Amino acid sequence: MLHLRALNAPTSFLFFTGKGGVGKTSLACATAVGLADRGLRVLLVSTDPASNLDEMLEVTLTDRPTPVPNVTGLSAMNIDPEAAAESYRARVLEQLGPDVTAGERLTVREQLSGACTTEIAAFDEFVGLLDGDMGGFDHIVFDTAPTGHTLRLLSLPKAWTGFLKDNDRGASCLGPHSGLKMQEDRFRNALQALGDFKRTTIILVTRPDHGAIREADRTSGELDALDLSNQLLVVNGRFHATDPTDAVAAALERDQNEALAAMPATLARLPRDEIPLLGFDIVGLTALRAVLASSNLPPVVSAERSAEPVDLPGLDRLVDDIARGKRGLIMVMGKGGVGKTTIAAAVAVGLAKRGHAVHLSTTDPAAQVAFVVDGVMPGLTVDRIDPRVETERYVTKILASRGRDLDEQGKALLLEDLVSPCTEEVAVFHAFSHVVAEARSAFVVLDTAPTGHTLLLLDATGAYHRQMTSQLAPTASGRIVTPLMRLQDPAHTKVILVTLPETTPVSEAASLQEDLRRANIEPYGWLINKSLSVSGTRDPLLRLRLDKERTQITRVQNGLAKRAFILGWRRKPPVGVGELLTLS
Repeated sequence: MLHLRALNAPTSFLFFTGKGGVGKTSLACATAVGLADRGLRVLLVSTDPASNLDEMLEVTLTDRPTPVPNVTGLSAMNIDPEAAAESYRARVLEQLGPDVTAGERLTVREQLSGACTTEIAAFDEFVGLLDGDMGGFDHIVFDTAPTGHTLRLLSLPKAWTGFLKDNDRGASCLGPHSGLKMQEDRFRNALQALGDFKRTTIILVTRPDHGAIREADRTSGELDALDLSNQLLVVNGRFHATDPTDAVAAALERDQNEALAAMPATLARLPRDEIPLLGFDIVGLTALRAVLASSNLPPVVSAERSAEPVDLPGLDRLVDDIARGKRGLIMVMGKGGVGKTTIAAAVAVGLAKRGHAVHLSTTDPAAQVAFVVDGVMPGLTVDRIDPRVETERYVTKILASRGRDLDEQGKALLLEDLVSPCTEEVAVFHAFSHVVAEARSAFVVLDTAPTGHTLLLLDATGAYHRQMTSQLAPTASGRIVTPLMRLQDPAHTKVILVTLPETTPVSEAASLQEDLRRANIEPYGWLINKSLSVSGTRDPLLRLRLDKERTQITRVQNGLAKRAFILGWRRKPPVGVGELLTLS
């Protein structure tokens, strides 16, 4: 018997969304397998640039539906942002007509080379699925990207519909307007499908902890504002202690109970299901089928088994190593939900404790750094790169410079171009570039967005690098230093990859490391967060998970990380300057 009420009378489209790391992919995969096992035809789609559907299903996927072996009726696909962008560019270029010169075509292609175009192109693939491009399936299950990226994706139908309305002139940042106009009907149909209770269900996934619940509540409200109100809540990883005298198990259960009791009323009113914490890695069909099975209790593990110590330095050693550099950019990266914000805040507080001036900022749309720091400390400055503020600042700057000598009609055309949904991406990039440069004279700790969004930001940095270096004449004096070059300089930038001691987070961190290396950015080290290995727990379920932890810790130590550090699980969430100081 399945636990999710979304499966009682499933709609055509099922969206799994929520804060990174809450288990969206696991539940989306388990749901798709469960539906297919009923004899239904199901398509499972990831819209996340950092998708790990391949690992979950143990099959190599592309941007076209691929049958999943041993699951009759199930196909899966990843929306490949780069492939989608190239396809989109080709369609836009086809709209230019035969009279356009080669130089004009090259200009348009350059306009279509940024991260914003990649995101819009991936969205265009997503729209096609809602508009019936993949007929023949009873259900389409979407494993969406982490929350901030997903909300941007879901808001685009309204954003582009508004942008296209009464706009028949000029060129947006995506190239000639005809390239967008041809998609207007598809965008309108996508809006209708998303808001139709009979066709679409939004499954909000959260963990039973305060941070994830707070993010789920924010997501629910923003989805409501988009008229996506057919929402269900799934609390994933619910834990009940087997032995109430086990201090670790009792504390974990108590923390979960308190978090759920404090759930905001708007979220508490949603229909809710709870999925228990499991003692096995959710990889492969056997594990996926067990997720939603009626009996998935783990086998009992002997409490007498000896626990081998983990020989890794802690976060304090990492901060000591960083502090020797006197200044520089510290980028804390990784999959959503692994604790990047806490680690970034602890590093910043630790550097300030050692007498350094530190600027802690974030590019994450969820912007939790101020909540985690929750206080003041000499030498520490905390802020965020706010997309809305940066966009307003960028628009004002462009109007003052490029629009200074324009007549009223010219200014109106320029402003019309600047209200396109892509302007925000450009504005955030400019703010990010400023932060990168600031690290030349002080410590800057940057809490990055969940992995997919971060890669888009780095892609924007790379696009800027290519543009600047291509425009620099061979005879030009001096040497231009772009943001990407600073990120590639180990003397300027240290990238810290944060992971949990679990199979999927470690695999995703390894994948991110490869992406960074392709951009000639070498991570400084890995931080394994929330480890139970030194907790001393006797709880059978937690002991089973502990054995899995050691396998992943060894995996990180023996080949993945040049430097590895570890931080243990804590009974009390490290919120506030005082708590963060104990970590660093």
